[in-house]
Amino acid sequence: MPAGSETLLGTYLRDRRAKLDPAALGFAGRRRTPGLRREEVAQRANISATWYTWLEQGRGGAPSADVLNRIATGLMLTEPEREHIFMLALGRPPEVRYRPAAGITPRLQRLLDTLETSPALVKTATWDVVAWNPAAAVVLTDWATVPPGERNILRRMFGDPRVRAAQHDWESVARVVVGAFRADAARAGAVSEVGALVDELCRTSPDFAALWRENDVHPHGDGVKQIRHPVLGWIELEYSAFAVDGRPDLGLIVYSPVAEVVRDRIRTLLQERRPERP
Repeated sequence: MPAGSETLLGTYLRDRRAKLDPAALGFAGRRRTPGLRREEVAQRANISATWYTWLEQGRGGAPSADVLNRIATGLMLTEPEREHIFMLALGRPPEVRYRPAAGITPRLQRLLDTLETSPALVKTATWDVVAWNPAAAVVLTDWATVPPGERNILRRMFGDPRVRAAQHDWESVARVVVGAFRADAARAGAVSEVGALVDELCRTSPDFAALWRENDVHPHGDGVKQIRHPVLGWIELEYSAFAVDGRPDLGLIVYSPVAEVVRDRIRTLLQERRPERP
């Protein structure tokens, strides 16, 4: 256990324990202090009451990750709270637990929509697109016209000739995409979850299979992308990728037109798509 963290961990565990309602968790009896008793937390965590007591007292050395996860369950900690006790006890965050995305918050969607002329989208660790803004619909892909089960960047990249033809240098783009996909899956703890998608793409695309066998990993932080748009022609976009805080399964990508004239033309396309008000 990192030096100086014993009292911090014990204090935090006692605080969380005091905030739980014994009656709601099936524990009866009169109490002099609020919350659960130490032995009750130990029972819920399926660990020794003595061991749990030592942890609150800063004794017994560093707990294992398994013990911390059991305590987090016993104390009904949220994911940020679970990460916090790992940092206090071990000086590092817990291993990532992959959670398939079920969508995004309305707040994040509103953020996307404020980027008027910058196409932006949110993707999962398996590169399924789960959210986008109007600019992305007119510049990149109108994902609303794609069936939900087919909204996958890799499937379109390696299975749609139109997407391939729109890339300035498809081979280079594809290599970066596969390397970034591999890195995203590992970072999100989703290596096993991407297996079915990788098998499918290896069967349907020799290009993907060859790139996947290279085992390259590429960062997807930022860069420049050139695409051929059916209305705008060849355009150049700078892109930046961001992690979504608290959601390691999600990534945000924002594209910004390099030329101001392209930004103006995107604004015109968006105005043309908006329905006229009565």
